[in-house]
Amino acid sequence: MPHNAQTKVSDSPLTRNIHGVWGSRWTFILAATGSAVGLGNIWKFPYITGENGGGAFVLVYLFCIALIGIPVMVAEVLLGRRGRQSPVNAMRYVTQEAGLSRFWVGIGSMGVLSGLCILAFYSVVAGWILDYVFALGRGEFQGADSATVGKYFSDLRANTSLVIMWHSAFILLTAAVVAAGVTKGLGMVAKVLMPLLFLMLLMMLVYGAIHGDFMRALKFMFEPDFSKVFFESMQLQGDGKWLECPAQASNCELRFTTGPTVVALGHAFFTLSLGMGSIMAYGAYMPADAKIGSTVITVGILDTLVALIAGLAIFSIVFASNIEPGSGPGLLFVSLPVAFGSMSGGLVFGAIFFTLVAIAAWSSAVSLIEPGVAWLVETGRFNRVTANMLLGLLAWCGGVASIYSSEVFNFFDFITSQVMLPLGGLLIALFVGWKMRPSIIEQEMDAEGHLLLDIWLFVLRYVSPVLVAVVFITALWKTLSA
Repeated sequence: MPHNAQTKVSDSPLTRNIHGVWGSRWTFILAATGSAVGLGNIWKFPYITGENGGGAFVLVYLFCIALIGIPVMVAEVLLGRRGRQSPVNAMRYVTQEAGLSRFWVGIGSMGVLSGLCILAFYSVVAGWILDYVFALGRGEFQGADSATVGKYFSDLRANTSLVIMWHSAFILLTAAVVAAGVTKGLGMVAKVLMPLLFLMLLMMLVYGAIHGDFMRALKFMFEPDFSKVFFESMQLQGDGKWLECPAQASNCELRFTTGPTVVALGHAFFTLSLGMGSIMAYGAYMPADAKIGSTVITVGILDTLVALIAGLAIFSIVFASNIEPGSGPGLLFVSLPVAFGSMSGGLVFGAIFFTLVAIAAWSSAVSLIEPGVAWLVETGRFNRVTANMLLGLLAWCGGVASIYSSEVFNFFDFITSQVMLPLGGLLIALFVGWKMRPSIIEQEMDAEGHLLLDIWLFVLRYVSPVLVAVVFITALWKTLSA
């Protein structure tokens, strides 16, 4: 049965929690970490680190976690716990409480919609990962070169019936967990999957330290060279355009660039699952006696540790196999299987690694559908099973469309990561920083007159919105002008 904690909000029908509350502060921490830890930590973070300068990029990324990720995450959890409902109804309540227009309710609605859009293509990628678990387990990549693995990946994506099967299996796994409820489903999975994920990640780190080039990976990730982040070598062409400087060219100059910095800003924001309603929904189930600030900082530290440990494990294997660290998105589906196939015990640990990635994807996926399920249940027309059936079917249909059309896949990716998530995070920072009454913030944070509260509010009001806006506008401009 759900833990019956007393909430700090008024006992109105809108704010009475009908979903239950996490059994403990640590259950929330594990669940929120599970939401944050996903493909972004284990797949994307290593390859964008490889593409953007290694140690200097990591340092900028950590700086951005502190100035964007954690402050906005605190604000989102605060909104969820204040409203004690789905993101839609939580925002409706706090908006009414602040006497503001219904415009701000759109933060919750956009979060629910973005979660479903992300799940539509996220489950397709997760399906590829499930296939790789079994491919490595049956020795598919033993001694394979990059051309062989690349052909396998291309054939897999072309086999629509097989990809739909894996996509369907992943959607069913996700919906089954969410249908079981807050404590028996989300909470239980968090308490089982997250410790298992950390254990498997440490196994991969030990394997990389023994069989890989661990010292080179350590140096690459933690020895900063800021010239690789803030400067690029460019050549002026005859038409007046600047292009990347080719090798051996003599007429190049060093120019300042913000590209990798923007990537770090964006990834720090997206890796914590901000702006998609997940953290707000999980905050609604947070015990009233749990400290929001220290709890969120713990989640941020755990999420960042997963990314750093995954990077060390992967780069140890990559360097030992003489693979280019900046090989891009193919690092997971082409380069690493080649490395595992050529190393002692590599196929076994390769299967373990892809199982680890699948678990991370699963824990994130359940948080994508939960905000919508909670909202449908609150309408009184659905229970958790029927709500999951409806939203799972919608996500499944979107995934099938993504499988048959790369344009649909790219659209879902673009509209969520480049528009909806940063816009949602920006609005959350503005709402909590400028629109909520200070007395309510102090009550929820349990930190009246505390210096750290003043520092957090200053960052949330003046620093985080500016940096999120930079990510939003720059990414949107680069995409539209491409």
